[in-house]
Amino acid sequence: MSGRRTLSGRGIGGFSMLGDSAAKRATRRAQARTKRQGQNRDAELDQRKVFTRRAMVFGGIQVAAAAALGARMYQLQVLQADEYAVQAEDNRVNTRLLIPPRGRLLDRNGLAMATNREDYRVYVIADRTPNLQLTLDRLSQLLQISDDERARLFREIRKKGRRWAPFPVAVDLSWDQLARIEANTPDLPGVFIEKGLTRHFPASNSTAHVVGYVAPPTEDDQAIDGDPLLSLPEFRLGKGGIERILDKPLRGQSGYAQVEINAAGKVQRELGRREGTPGTDVTLGIDLDLQRYAMGLLAQHESGAAVLLDVHTGEVMVLASHPGFDPNAFVGGIGAELWRNLNNNPTVPLNNKCVQGQYSPGSTFKMMTAIAGLQSGAITERTSFSCGGALQLGGHALHCWKRGGHGGLSVRDAIKQSCDVFFYNVAMVTGVDRFHDVARRFGIGELSGIDLPHEKPGLMPSTQWKRTNFKNDTKFHAGELAIVGIGQGYVLTTPLQLALMTARIVNGGRAIKPRLVKAPASLIGTGGTTKRAAEPASLGINPRWLDLMTSAMSGVVNEPGGTAQRVRIDEPGLGIGGKTGTAQVRRITVAERAKGVIRNEDLPWDKRDHALFVAFGPVAAPRFACAVVVEHGGGGGAVAAPIAREIMLEAMKRYIPLSERKIPEPVRRSRAERGRE
Repeated sequence: MSGRRTLSGRGIGGFSMLGDSAAKRATRRAQARTKRQGQNRDAELDQRKVFTRRAMVFGGIQVAAAAALGARMYQLQVLQADEYAVQAEDNRVNTRLLIPPRGRLLDRNGLAMATNREDYRVYVIADRTPNLQLTLDRLSQLLQISDDERARLFREIRKKGRRWAPFPVAVDLSWDQLARIEANTPDLPGVFIEKGLTRHFPASNSTAHVVGYVAPPTEDDQAIDGDPLLSLPEFRLGKGGIERILDKPLRGQSGYAQVEINAAGKVQRELGRREGTPGTDVTLGIDLDLQRYAMGLLAQHESGAAVLLDVHTGEVMVLASHPGFDPNAFVGGIGAELWRNLNNNPTVPLNNKCVQGQYSPGSTFKMMTAIAGLQSGAITERTSFSCGGALQLGGHALHCWKRGGHGGLSVRDAIKQSCDVFFYNVAMVTGVDRFHDVARRFGIGELSGIDLPHEKPGLMPSTQWKRTNFKNDTKFHAGELAIVGIGQGYVLTTPLQLALMTARIVNGGRAIKPRLVKAPASLIGTGGTTKRAAEPASLGINPRWLDLMTSAMSGVVNEPGGTAQRVRIDEPGLGIGGKTGTAQVRRITVAERAKGVIRNEDLPWDKRDHALFVAFGPVAAPRFACAVVVEHGGGGGAVAAPIAREIMLEAMKRYIPLSERKIPEPVRRSRAERGRE
């Protein structure tokens, strides 16, 4: 029994202990659950607090954004409404500059030398074509545009600020080209045709060096000029001749047009227009018919130049440089191949030989040698030197053109027969500085101030010039002086200077200035270095010597023994005087002279002598002076003189009335000749 009680007691006690343990575990679980619930409640509260804060921040941002948007809308719609209304209108209304008609260039008789003509031109707007390259390729096939030109167009159109503007691809379209483009319009997005004005030069190459040409302005032109017209791709700027010198008065003032455009950029209607001021029409002293006539005479030779002046006013009536070029080729932008051909041509057609060609004057300079000797007192009109065909200087011989010599001559006969030995001697007794002083008074070796660009000054040497240009040999030797006396050696002149020299000799020694512009008066002299004086100043040369030179030059043409008798004009009152010149471009060696000098026609073209002639007329009352240079033409009397004769004869027939041709012949004698009687 005791054993059972014990077991029973342990059982009861064990149950009690097990119950306590379960209760504790339950309590702990309950406490843990309560704790977790509390933690969950705390976490939930924290989350609610965070959400609330975020909601408040987000809400604040929304409120701020709404406030800012409202404020901006108020600013746009109320405060700045007028300003943005104007901008919106600008998006609909486009203001375009209008290029005014360029002023015309007219000859002295009113004939057009440069004018404007209506044409049709094709434009492309880069922003209105999906593929600019493809569009240009199609246009190139229709218009036969070269690859180089197409590449240039592509570059120009893509420049900053040009993609939205109409760009001219081609101007002066033919009817055939116009029809081809119109037929292919659906395949040419962004392309359209408009009517415009194109610069036109009716006389083509006959007047190219006088009027010049126009071409698209470069970026440098735009930076220097500043005129907004230069930013327009269809604007043309004067690039040569009078077109360049008088570009601004010829250009005029721009106008503008306001047009309404749609979203595609197409013009719907014109809203307003203010026409610009057309350029000024300019009248030149050139006689266009005479100019063409002179160019035709020069065209019989490879290269040459001719100038005709009015000896009293200085007006240039002919300024012909052959070969010329077609200025119309530059208007639309000259092609690369044509540009290369012009630049590589040995006759340099782009150069105006009348003012840029520098030549040894040869015997046409002998009047300067004579006047320098007479004016300085180194010789008189009776001084005589004997010519045996050569002048010996040390171990060298300076030859005369006449192998057997001329014998004893005075100054007048020496000019008439063009004796080299006589003028070798005059040069050596006169001195280079006296030459320099006299020749510069007659326009040799200095800029004339003519209203043309790129004029060259030529060269009249002096002692100071040689000191400046030669370090180890600053003295003029006898041989150097001698050849200066016949217009060779260092002396260089332009055809314009030779014509000016002749005019100043025969007009009584008045310092006229050559000029192209005849009207309006406000533009006379604006292109040159000096303005025309009301009355030309005197050169300060003794009139006796001027009369003697005039008489001697008349003898060259009209008397037996003269070197240009072949160009004598027998029509009463239209006789001319002149002086021949032949300038060597190569040295004739002693060996060649011993064997016989090679004839010009047997030499390569570029080794032949230059042919020169200066003339004036009529001899009894000089009105015109002329100079002709034929490059590598040979003898002046045989080649240049006939050209000058025809130009002078045509000019005198045109401008000297019959009533003024009744001046009795023979030619007036000089004061020196009259004094000997």
